Amino acid sequence: MERFKKYKTMVFPREILVGHKITNEIVDLCQRISSSKSALIVADKNTKKISGDEISKLLTKAGYAVKEKIVSAPNVGEVNELVRYARKNKVELLLGVGGGSVIDITKLAAFDLSKPFISVPTCASHDGIASPRASLKHKSGNISKTAESPLAVLADTSVICKAPYRMLASGCADVISNISAVKDWELAYRLKNEEFSSHAAVLAKTAAQLLIDHADEIKPDTEESVWLAVKAMIVSGVAMSVAGNTRPASGAEHMFSHMLDHLGPGILLKGRKNTRPLHGEQCGVGAIMMIYLHSGDWEEIRDALHKIGAPITSKELGISKKKIIEALDRAQEIRPERYTILGEKGLTLDAAKKLAKTTGVI
Repeated sequence: MERFKKYKTMVFPREILVGHKITNEIVDLCQRISSSKSALIVADKNTKKISGDEISKLLTKAGYAVKEKIVSAPNVGEVNELVRYARKNKVELLLGVGGGSVIDITKLAAFDLSKPFISVPTCASHDGIASPRASLKHKSGNISKTAESPLAVLADTSVICKAPYRMLASGCADVISNISAVKDWELAYRLKNEEFSSHAAVLAKTAAQLLIDHADEIKPDTEESVWLAVKAMIVSGVAMSVAGNTRPASGAEHMFSHMLDHLGPGILLKGRKNTRPLHGEQCGVGAIMMIYLHSGDWEEIRDALHKIGAPITSKELGISKKKIIEALDRAQEIRPERYTILGEKGLTLDAAKKLAKTTGVI
């Protein structure tokens, strides 16, 4: 009998610390993750002040040789510069302290360096806190790349609670959109015989359902809300590690979101030039429409997003009706190899318009 050679590597966070003032545990956490005392704190200008400086002081006091690197836009240049800096300074442990962009840059650098990293979110705007994927900006829009899953996550609810609530609501919307993504994955499994993991699917749906069931409890300025949201985001990230791809958390709703990004600043309504919708906000609206196409309970998704405070219409997103329809019509262009409810050719303009109107998005 021929030897079975198929294998898959799954990397999960070894430790997850979520709680009030949990930043004080950073030294003990670092010691458990790595025996080295050479650490690099990656942050942007704001998150350095919010949490990076405090972490630097705690580690320095504990005898760590601490380096700091300020990053800005999540692009290939920033990642390459971070990799060069880490190698030059012989860094053995990376800490991504910030929002999604900072953590994505750090996880990509850690992947290139084959070094462990700790995810320290200062806000929770999407499920990248614990996922093995990262999003980079490109002239044609955002691109998703394989990255390093964090070996630990430290989420201080007292810090995340101070971030604009809109970010937390966006993160919740991103996780809730898993319902749509898993339906697409199941469809691809049935019609295209695509590899499917029931374990990953259950994790992704469980994370989404947790937020749907507790939508009434997720409110601004409460650490309990942060705890619920971060817990769901971490489970969603783990689901992607189990699957070995983004299928459990990325379907047609994400293709719709990425197409909005591709269409650029011109999508915004007048007066909204400096308030582009967040990734999770777009995915949430996309999920409403895709669940409708799946003949699912799209009203439940819409109502949960509304309770949480995430956008459910084009007006709340700040995007024109015309651009919503265009993004629906062209969404399949983003990942034509990924089979979803949009089929292989996508929607027609008339079908896109009808979909958006029927669900109340426009």
